[in-house]
Amino acid sequence: MTDSFEDFATRQVTPLLRYATVLTGDPHLAQDVVQESLLRAQQRWARIATLDAPAAYLKRMVTNEYLGWRRRLRPHLPLTGVDPPGPDSTDHYDEREAMLQRIDKLPRKQKAAVVLRYYEGCDDAEIAAILGCAQVTVRSHISRALAVLRADERVRQSL
Repeated sequence: MTDSFEDFATRQVTPLLRYATVLTGDPHLAQDVVQESLLRAQQRWARIATLDAPAAYLKRMVTNEYLGWRRRLRPHLPLTGVDPPGPDSTDHYDEREAMLQRIDKLPRKQKAAVVLRYYEGCDDAEIAAILGCAQVTVRSHISRALAVLRADERVRQSL
């Protein structure tokens, strides 16, 4: 017996909001993206409920919704105040905030790949499925993003 949409959505809304907040860099936009994705999922629930991994499908919907907002997005404030996936000490708060701001400046697909890999813990195959691209493209996105982040870190340290 499959879950009702309401039960499924109740279990998934908090992790989806955390994911979308890191992805968008804006908690209010994250709520809009998740809400729109959940509305579309509710309309298609009979089909989505039969999938092997409906939660992964919904994460892909959130990712696609975020990527689709490209033309509609206004410039947003830098990403701050997002809780990390695990425990954090206050000693690392400034460093984490600086890294989140650098990640927030990446191109959307690179940012999505980095968030999926290092925040969500997805492997190349999972990321490729969510982004709708080849695994080699995922590795390329992550490689390019890490190169930019490393260069930014070197510049920051030299100041």
